[in-house]
Amino acid sequence: MTARPADATGRPTLEQVAEAAGVSRATVSRVINAVPTVDPRIRAAVERAIAEIGYVPNLAARSLVTRRTDSMALIVSEPPGHATVYKTPFLQRLFTDPYIGRVTAGAQEVLRPRNIHLVIIPADPPAHHMVLRYLRQGHVDGVLLISSHGADPLPQQLVDLGIPAVLSARPGRPVPLSYVDVDQQGGARLAAEHLVGSGRRRLATICGPQDMPAGQDRLAGFRSAVAAQLGVDVPAEQGDFTRSGGEAATHRLLDRHPEIDGLFAANDLMAEGAIRALQERGRRVPEDVGVVGFDDSSAAVESHPQLTTIRQPVEEMAGEMAQLLLARLREPDRTARSVIFNPTLVVRQSA
Repeated sequence: MTARPADATGRPTLEQVAEAAGVSRATVSRVINAVPTVDPRIRAAVERAIAEIGYVPNLAARSLVTRRTDSMALIVSEPPGHATVYKTPFLQRLFTDPYIGRVTAGAQEVLRPRNIHLVIIPADPPAHHMVLRYLRQGHVDGVLLISSHGADPLPQQLVDLGIPAVLSARPGRPVPLSYVDVDQQGGARLAAEHLVGSGRRRLATICGPQDMPAGQDRLAGFRSAVAAQLGVDVPAEQGDFTRSGGEAATHRLLDRHPEIDGLFAANDLMAEGAIRALQERGRRVPEDVGVVGFDDSSAAVESHPQLTTIRQPVEEMAGEMAQLLLARLREPDRTARSVIFNPTLVVRQSA
């Protein structure tokens, strides 16, 4: 039998796949749409036919039937008024922060086997209205949102628009969205216990921005643990989660407290900057000052010396975000929930 011709664009058609596989057009459609009741042998025959003739589904037509785009957005949001807080521009911070790469990798581990595309969207204040318009137009099925600031309006805007979304951390304001986080205060306590346990007594911290729940929790957890063990207050300088911010904050801290012998930085990038500042001041790490970071990112092993740090399993957390979003798409009335991961101490050379 002569195969039917391709369509006007020259692309293989659904009918050609059906003819090559010896099944009906409806059966091919069920295979493409991952209907679970298709016989495995028939599914295999259709998949072979698709591969042999090079058929590519028309996603636009398919989305009209399924009302799905098979795409999700990973949005990295910065709320209005924060550009002046950071010396480094938003897009530069976005693409140099190891955390973003780890979130992307973890989400892809879950989404890629399901043939779901992940679209990374920066959302600094000038782009917020464009991002909302893109989402309203239905380009994605849901959103994985990295939003760390309590003042960020985007989480509530997603709720108001009815767009399925999952947050990468505890929100700064109550919002009916699922989120995934690490026990931030517990991680900071591990850092304090390690520094005290290694004989450090004059402790200080470079904390994160205090309008961010993670910055607040890591500072509170470290201070409470040190107070419980040593009965002293902990001096703190605020950084911005960048290397340069950590370096500048450490210089300010040493100007006020040159006697410190143990330092907790609220992320690895700031810890790396802190080590640089200490070395510039002639302080040896770890002989004179022990340094502990937070994240266990690539910055921890690229630092000299390598960082002792608190590991948050970012890839696993991002995978859980993706699973929660998929569950929300399957069950639109599903109640929002939180999933909290446990941090662990990773001992290297800096403390």
